[in-house]
Amino acid sequence: MRKFYQYIFISTIVWILLLLGSCTSSEKVDFSTQIKPILNNKCITCHGGIKKNAGFSLLFEDEALGDTESGRPAIIPGDASGSELIRRLHEDDPELRMPYEKPKLSEEEIDLLTRWIDQGAEWGEHWAYSLPKKVDVPVLAQEAGFASNSSSDFIKNGIDNFVAARLESEQLEPNVPAEKNTIARRVALDVTGLPPNEELFTAFSSGNLSYESLVDSLLSRETYGEKWASWWLDMARYSDTKGYEKDMGRSIHEYRDWIIKSLNKDMPYDQFTVEQLAGDLLPEPSVDQLIATAFHRNTMNNDEGGTDDEEYRVASVIDRVNTTFEVWQSTTIGCVQCHSHPYDPFKHKEYYNLMAFFDNTRDEDMPSEAPVLKFYSPEIQQKVDKINAWVAENGSEKTVRQYQDFLLYNEPVYNSHHLKDIQNGSYDDHASTVLWDDGSAKYENVSSNGTTALYFKHRSGINGTTLTFRKNNSKGEILAQTKINKTQGSIIRKIPFKNVDEKFDLYIETNNNGVAKEVNILNLYWVALLDDIPGKGKSGYASINNTLVEVLNTDTPTVPIMIENPEHMKRTTQVFERGSWLTKTDTVEPNTPKTLNEWNADWPKNRLGLSQWIVSKQNPLTARTLVNRVWHQIFGRGLVSTIEDIGSQSEPPSHPALLDWLALRFMNEHNWSIRSLVKEIVMSGTYRQNSENSPELYQKDPNNELYARGPRIRLSAEQIRDQALAVSGLLSSKMYGPGVMPPQPEGIWETVYSDAKWIESKGEDRYRRAVYTYMKRTSPYPSFMSFDGGSREVCSIRRTVTNTPLQALVTLNDPVYLEASHELAKAMQVSVNPEENITLGFEKATYSKITPAKLEALKELYENSLLEFENDKAAAEPFFHLQKKPSAELAALTIVANAIMNLDEFLTKA
Repeated sequence: MRKFYQYIFISTIVWILLLLGSCTSSEKVDFSTQIKPILNNKCITCHGGIKKNAGFSLLFEDEALGDTESGRPAIIPGDASGSELIRRLHEDDPELRMPYEKPKLSEEEIDLLTRWIDQGAEWGEHWAYSLPKKVDVPVLAQEAGFASNSSSDFIKNGIDNFVAARLESEQLEPNVPAEKNTIARRVALDVTGLPPNEELFTAFSSGNLSYESLVDSLLSRETYGEKWASWWLDMARYSDTKGYEKDMGRSIHEYRDWIIKSLNKDMPYDQFTVEQLAGDLLPEPSVDQLIATAFHRNTMNNDEGGTDDEEYRVASVIDRVNTTFEVWQSTTIGCVQCHSHPYDPFKHKEYYNLMAFFDNTRDEDMPSEAPVLKFYSPEIQQKVDKINAWVAENGSEKTVRQYQDFLLYNEPVYNSHHLKDIQNGSYDDHASTVLWDDGSAKYENVSSNGTTALYFKHRSGINGTTLTFRKNNSKGEILAQTKINKTQGSIIRKIPFKNVDEKFDLYIETNNNGVAKEVNILNLYWVALLDDIPGKGKSGYASINNTLVEVLNTDTPTVPIMIENPEHMKRTTQVFERGSWLTKTDTVEPNTPKTLNEWNADWPKNRLGLSQWIVSKQNPLTARTLVNRVWHQIFGRGLVSTIEDIGSQSEPPSHPALLDWLALRFMNEHNWSIRSLVKEIVMSGTYRQNSENSPELYQKDPNNELYARGPRIRLSAEQIRDQALAVSGLLSSKMYGPGVMPPQPEGIWETVYSDAKWIESKGEDRYRRAVYTYMKRTSPYPSFMSFDGGSREVCSIRRTVTNTPLQALVTLNDPVYLEASHELAKAMQVSVNPEENITLGFEKATYSKITPAKLEALKELYENSLLEFENDKAAAEPFFHLQKKPSAELAALTIVANAIMNLDEFLTKA
């Protein structure tokens, strides 16, 4: 009888196990989360975008399910046992088993693939390429503890419901709220990049100001735009120099100022995007909209002699494609230049479809950085307005637009590096073609479009040169002719031009019988063909022409901008074989990847249309990308931790529903307002938690992926410097303008191509915010580099946070931090009691109370330093060059202040 019951018991257990196994095997396998990771990690290096061994690829559905070189498909939907893929996974022969020359797949992985094929091998879509769907805010279970007294303060807005639901599933509770002093400093640093001022801090700490009012006050300050501009400028690869070996200076600070102003007026992100990518293509673009396009003029420019201008123009276009997708789509598309993406569904040809959007701009790797937007003085602007008024009164709408543009940025022109068949002359690598006596060259396939005025920029050191422009060749009809004399530098001239109806070659020749052969008689930079100034024969016509030439030759501040080629100068874009710009194959038109949202027929096939495609609410990546990046800035970790990539190789979202909920709110309820998004995040209970950790929680969640505690992050390079200046009282509030040069160690900045030097700024420019510091790509500001700032040669989505001894050397020895410490020490010196002074300094710097242990340590440092300075009266002078004969007490207090600025409490946002 006993054996009978044992048999029944064992049979029941077996039956239950079989039933569970049956349930498990019938469970639907998800392609995106279960199958795609296996294919990407184990298979696609041999069977993907780069390699298609045996004619088999697992990147696209049609390739994966199609016939291989054997003539049969490797995957037969619904028949795993008949699928070559599964058979190869079970092979014992290492020459036949897949993956080849790699460890065998686990039984679990093989089982997943088998079940997936048996279930029909349905090809799913990676979550990021599907539109975010409406998400309901989780309703929390009352018994889970989130309604208890200890946690009732946690839920502040919808963000907290998502976080709490995840914590509930992990059987965790949120941390207690941070103390008022801690949260005040935290939110001020996150919103403005600076600690709160004393008035705001006191009002909040004393209860006279609510937390929301504190946040609103911070968001309304101009320092908000300065802080968040630093984040954006990393992605925009903003720099005050051009890069490459010469790394000459570049005047582009107007773009940086536009970013700050746009953020401060809370420009909607969709508009912010369109204006940077295509402001020049908007109807009657404003000066600000033209400045915005400098986003894509932050590309590097190679002025080195002997380089091919077309090669580096193409390099800039490639950079623009890659940067656009990295910044707005979290997509690493650069590899698609050479081959189809190895992991994500982007095809090689699609890269060049995208490139066609950017390939038609006027910039051509010129030393002048043309096209550049001119900024006229009020006096000259009056003359510009007078010219435009004359043209508007006497000319057509086309002529009005033509001269408005030409006065703003001198385009379109035919640059001299396009000259062919140069005889008795040469191209000189400085954007001009040099011609001698009986010199000649020609522009091919020129369209005059009815124009009757020729403008050209030139330089000459010789008098009496005849410059002739002919149709097609040396025997052709003379279209324009003039005498060239010695000039003071390069100048722009205007001469009459005989209209040619069809396309032709513009043949240029020079003659001067008064000079020897091989003497440079002309440097020609560019030629432009425009309609003549209208109103000929009217009183004032000659005066307007003279004023026009005067204005064109006025030296002005400039900023590089994007300008599109007119139709008659449009480029053709071709696919580069294996990514080489020298090996061109099929011609392509502008288009977007099929994987993402569809193209609207109403959008123009140019950069404006592309920008509208990016900010379309049908684009699945744009809003998610921005939300994830802002979250990362605040928490130090994105909801998708791989913030540079949310493709199929990315980490999965820690809170996918929260990411989509925020993305939809950002577009639909916040109307693309970054400021509103920032406010919603910092108003959450998740953000307001205490950041203190416990050993148990650290073991379970070392990276704070679950957000069971507040963010604790080392401050950025800019924030550390700005904070030091702020707490010492040195920080200047001056905004905008050219980059400044605060103190840096001697010998850092050297250049062999120009006399450019790091000239230390004086007055308040010495103490301006870090966002205004002059940025040289080949020699970035050293203290920023030590704290993980980049050189901005290319787009940088994320800064790698490091902790190295070099950082301590900076904050202990850099002139900026020594001076800030000295000024803080002076503010600390309010009493004869050193403990009182140290306590005051610690609280001023860290916004927290000093512990007895720290006070004792700093007091000991003070006493040792004081003893040294008292014994050696001259010891402080070389160290503190800022003040003559500092007292021993002040010198010692400066050492203490410097130590405070090296504490974790100062360098970290807690």
